[in-house]
Parts: sequence; C-alpha cells; structure tokens
Amino acid sequence: MKFGHRQLCLLPFLLAGAFAQMPVFPLATVSTQPSAVVVHNGAETLRITVCAPGVIHVVAGPGEPQGASPQTPWMLQRCQGQAPQLTSSGKEAVIHTAQLALHIRLQPVLLRFTTADGKTLLQESERVPRRYVSEKVNGERLYRVEERFFPDALEGFYGLGQHQDGVFDYRGAVEELAQANTNVAIPMFVSTLGYGVLWNTASRSWFDNRFPTELKLSTDAADAIDYYFIYGPRIDQIIHQYRAMTGHAPLFGRWAYGFVQSKDRYTSAKQLLDIAAEYRSHHVPLDFIVQDWFWWNLQGDPEYNPKYLQPWPNVPQALKLLHQEHVHAMISVWAKMDPRSHNYQEMKRRHLIVPGTDIYDATNPAARDYYWKHLMGVKFAEGWDGFWLDSSEPEIWNGQSDASLFDRHLFIGNGARYTNVYPLLHTGGVYQHWRQTTDKKRVFILTRSAFLGQQRNATTVWSGDVIGTWMTFRRQISAGLNFQMSGLPYWTTDIAGYGWPYERDTRDPDYQQLYTRWFEYGVFCPILRTHGHRVNNTNELFSYGPQTPTLIAYDKLRYRLLPYIYSLAWQVTHHDYTMQRALPMDWPNDRRARDIGDEFMFGPALLVAPVTEKGATSREVYLPPAPAWFNFWTGQRLSGSQVRQAAAPLDRIPVYVRAGSIVPLGPVVDNADSQVTTLEVRVYPGANGDFQWYSDAGDSYAYEKGQRRVVHMHWDDATRTLQLDAAQGSYPGMPAKVHIQLLVVGPGHGTGAGVAAAFDGAGDYVGQPLAIRAR
Repeated sequence: MKFGHRQLCLLPFLLAGAFAQMPVFPLATVSTQPSAVVVHNGAETLRITVCAPGVIHVVAGPGEPQGASPQTPWMLQRCQGQAPQLTSSGKEAVIHTAQLALHIRLQPVLLRFTTADGKTLLQESERVPRRYVSEKVNGERLYRVEERFFPDALEGFYGLGQHQDGVFDYRGAVEELAQANTNVAIPMFVSTLGYGVLWNTASRSWFDNRFPTELKLSTDAADAIDYYFIYGPRIDQIIHQYRAMTGHAPLFGRWAYGFVQSKDRYTSAKQLLDIAAEYRSHHVPLDFIVQDWFWWNLQGDPEYNPKYLQPWPNVPQALKLLHQEHVHAMISVWAKMDPRSHNYQEMKRRHLIVPGTDIYDATNPAARDYYWKHLMGVKFAEGWDGFWLDSSEPEIWNGQSDASLFDRHLFIGNGARYTNVYPLLHTGGVYQHWRQTTDKKRVFILTRSAFLGQQRNATTVWSGDVIGTWMTFRRQISAGLNFQMSGLPYWTTDIAGYGWPYERDTRDPDYQQLYTRWFEYGVFCPILRTHGHRVNNTNELFSYGPQTPTLIAYDKLRYRLLPYIYSLAWQVTHHDYTMQRALPMDWPNDRRARDIGDEFMFGPALLVAPVTEKGATSREVYLPPAPAWFNFWTGQRLSGSQVRQAAAPLDRIPVYVRAGSIVPLGPVVDNADSQVTTLEVRVYPGANGDFQWYSDAGDSYAYEKGQRRVVHMHWDDATRTLQLDAAQGSYPGMPAKVHIQLLVVGPGHGTGAGVAAAFDGAGDYVGQPLAIRAR
C-alpha cells in the first residue's frame, strides 16, 4: 500500500479497508548459516545471531538487511556469531544457548525470548510486531521501523539515558531518544526480569509503553529493525555485557573523585589562583577548579581574550602554581566555532565543518585530528588537566540542540541515520589523541551529552542546564539513576541548578536551603561538582552564609570516603560495576524497591535518601531486605523490609549502612593526592562481608600495566575478625605500612563523619595477611 510518498508494510498482519482482516501467511522458511539463523516469510528477512550465551542479535526488514545502519562506531566488539543450535518442530523453531532459548513461531513469524529452562522474558506482540514505512529522508530511501513487544505485567523498565520528566520506572511512559540540552539519548534499557535491550541505531528513536501490554520501539531512519537482547540475569551482568560490546570505563585520576569547584564564570587565571588559595587557607578540601566559557578571543581558536590575561598573562604558569597546591584545572572548549575564527575558516576550506552549521564534523577522522592539533592539543600543552566539552549534543548556531543533526549531512552519512552519535565521536577524538600524547596523565572529560559506548572515552556527563528549583532537584535523582542503568557509570549535576532563566542568589535563605540539600546529595554522586550562574556572581562554598559550615562538613565527609569511593571506581573499571545504584539493581524482585526513584545505594554499603522537599525535617525511607541496617549518623541497628520516618534536619541527609558492610575511611585531608597511611575500617556487624580495597599512584595509566594494589578484606561476623589478605600488586610510592584501625559500629560508636577516638582493634598492614579481632 502507498500513502503519498510513503510505502507501508505491516507484518505479519496487513490492514485492508476499514477493518483488519487476518490473511493467510505461508509457513516461513528457516535456514542455518555458519554463524546465524535466517528466517524468510515472503515479505521480510530476520537474521538472528548468537553473539554469546546471553546475547542474541536480531536484524529484521524487507530484502536482506544487515543492520539498521551501515556503520556502528559505538560497537567495539563485533558480533562474530556462534554456530547456532537449532531445533525445529512443525510451526516453531528454537535457537538454544546455555542461558537462553529464542522461540520462533513460523506462521506468522513471532519471536519469544526465554531462559534456558523456559521462563518467558520478552515476546513480540501479535498486534503487528514489526512495521516498516518507506520514505525519503534527506534524499535517501530509508524506513521508519517499529517493533512491538508484549511485556510482562509486573516488570519494570529503566535506562534510556537521562530525561527530565521525573519518571523512574518507564512503565506507561513515552520517551523520545534524541539528544538535547538536559536530555541524553542512550537506546538501551534493562528490565527487572533480568534482560536488557540495546536498540542498535543512532537515529532518533522512541520508547512507547502508553498501553501497558504493548512496548513499541521505533526509529525514524533505518534500513531495518536492529537490536541486541542481553540476558543477565542481574542488571550488573547486563551492564557487563554491554560494556564488553561497547567499551570499558577507564579510571580517572584519584583527584577527580574529590570536590570540583566551578561557576559561570571566572574571568581570569588570577581568579583561579585566588579561589584555590581561599580553599587552602581555610583547609577546605578541593581538588579541581574549572574555567568556564568566554576565555577565548574568538570561539574555536586557542588564543585567550586579552581581558582574561589581566592581571595574570601567563596561563601555563598559573596552572603550575595550582599544581603546586595540589589543585587540578579544567577548561571549557566547545565544538561550536565563531565563523570569524581562523580554525573555522580553515576547517570549512577543508570540508571539515558540518554543512550549514558552526560545528566541526566530529564524525570525520580528519576533522578530529585537526580539532586536536589546532585547538585541544594547544590547550593540553598549556597544562590543563581536564576538558569540559560543553554542548556536545551538538548545539548549533543560536542554541538549537534538539536532534540538531537530523536534517544534516555528515561525513559518516545521512544525519537522520546518525542523529545521536555526535557526543561519542566528539569525546572519542579528544580521548584518543590525549592517550596518544601521553600516558602520564589520565583523561578527564566533562560533557553534556552521551551515546552508546561513550564510557570508554573517560567522560562524566552532567545533567545539563537545569533550573534551580526543588522540582528540578527531585527529578535529577531518577534521571541520574536511569542514566547509570544505561551502562554509563559517571554522572553529576550543576548543584542547585545552572541559573538562566531563573537565576538565584546565594544570600537568599530559601536558595541556601536548596543548595545545602542538593550538595548533601552530590556527595554521594560519582563526581561531586558545583556549578552555576548566580545573581551575585559567586558560587564557592563560602558563599552560602549560615549553611557554609554544613557544606564544608559534607565536603570533608566526601574526602573521608575517598578510600571507599576510589575502590568502587576500580570496580567500575575492572569489573564493570556501577557506583550509584538504583534499588532494582540489588533488589530486582522487590516490587516496592522497583518504584522508588529517590533512594539509591552508593556502592554495596550505603543507602542514601536525599531530602527534596522544602522545609522538610524528616522523610520516609524504605529499608530493603537485609540482615540489618545501621543509621550512619547514630549507629542504631534496624531491621530490613520496613518503611520508617527518618530524621532529617537541614544538616543531615538520611544514610543507612547494610549489615556486613566494610567501609574504609581515610583521614581528613585538603586534597586527594596524598597516599593513605592510616585507614579507619568501619565494620557493620550482623553478617559476613567482603570488600576489595584498591590503591595506586593516583594518576597515569601505569595501573593498566599492573602498577596497583588490591587487598581483599573479609569480616567474619561469628568470630568478629577482620581479615586482610596478602596484597595483590604494588606501585611506586606505595606506603610500606598502613595502620589499620578497626571499628565495629554500634549505637554512638563509629558514627557520622568524624574521626573516632577509640577503636576495637588495630594492626599494621605491610602487604602480608593480617587478622584483627575486635575486642
């Protein structure tokens, strides 16, 4: 059938006239190839490939499609395919793996994914499971494709990147997957049933579950339906498979897990020095300071605005002075270029600019090379420690960022096909050139957008230019949790909102309250960062009047937690872990936990419940099933599987610790550069527990070559003994001895952020097994 210039193909049902009629379909044919199963039903072809025991790749469409798009730069590990194990009987064929079975009904063709023992995970809907609409997009004949599934009535859906509608579980929701400021398109979702779907396209797409029994995935411009079905069954295992296919997350420098000070904006290198000196003089922890935009003379060229150079014209010298104070510095650089700039004009001459825009074409390797050599590499040589790649959706001309590449032509191909891929290739070019330049300094990139695979580029995504309101704050929590369940581990926010169009004043008591609550939450995010534009042009911790002592106390708590946080970061890199964990990651079968989007685990030990209501002094907290929980602030022991009203005065965020947890804490320090020689190890009794304590030199990529130390810790609850195993590995500068102070937490003992006055045992760890029995 044809509708205007569109050709509509509905499979397996064709609609005729006003009423749907059930046509008689021929029995589909099934053939096996060395690495795939191919199903033909007369109108379309399904190519099914077993990539791993828990990963199946499905491509479906008219003709003989190979995928949704010719190129998939987000995929590092191509699915080579395994010899399929196929059984067939009558009108069904079944592909078997050690973990899964894919049942293929042959008349009409419908797919059903089950576990190896037959439990249904996901199945296609009988209501037009696959649909293809042919149309010309930017001059190319493509399809708008739709895939319909029949989901389980009780499963929850998470992931899909970052969205600002406040939705946590996507049941009943519709999400547009297109890059835009504050919205990040990651076409990957996970289910509480233990599977995930990677929708394998960079085109603008949609997740549509308005009707509870129908989940529709659609894409605007593709050659075919194309997705990977990934089985865990744990969400951590799904994310592990995702990162195995798209790339693992490198480790940041230890300093990146400290405190990041930023505002819009510091106007000279001298200001950076002055702010750092203020923090150091007050012994307030700080590791990272940020130079926001408008430092340039012409955007796109590396030269500074002459005003920025007054009264300190030597920026490299200023960076050296910051480094002497153990302060690192990051500078904001955009993909946008002023058309008057030399780099823009030269790149345009070389056809390295996206036609009709003011951005360089990051999909072109030659453009990425030029961008590094003539802009990023110049700034890197000055001594900057990180790059803030702002507006990476990308934003073009006057601020347009919503699917801005859809109607453009890119080096990689039709912009409609590759609408969402820009941030991956933009950050990837900087990461790859940095790594080629040196292995002495770890990459750190802050950026506003992301796509599949971007975790391999050492990026942290912040949630965009959000507004400073309580509603916005609430929505960031679920947005961040879903982003991280999409497989990307590093995320942060502009604490208390960016500013425009609703700028706030740090002297306003209402805003001071919001900032304090948001900062308390930020301490338990993977990256702790403040940024924004304020009416009174200040945003340091000292700017918030009577709340400054509380802010400093939480900053110090973050630094006490660094041995715990850095060990979690190693798990992210080495085991594809997720640091900030939505409750369904650890309790997928708990229906109450499934719907709670404003609590989370920070690592395996800490349950965090931010306070997001103005004026609140308590909040409801759900404690999931566990042998016991401990109030972090009081040491009170509580049972799991209960809801309680937690006290939450303005200076306290509810935090609970799971029984059996081992939490290593460092001393109070001004920065993260120094090696830990005294470690306070808090144990929360009531169950056995384990923890991997990680340390290294703190920067450089020597850890990739084995220069690191990993120590397994085990708590035996019956004998009240902490066991440290022999160290695995070593590194230059590693302390020969670390004094271990054991605290077994109880009411009023081993609580809060302070350093304990008395311990339950101690010993010196020298790399050999050590047992400390609690007194």
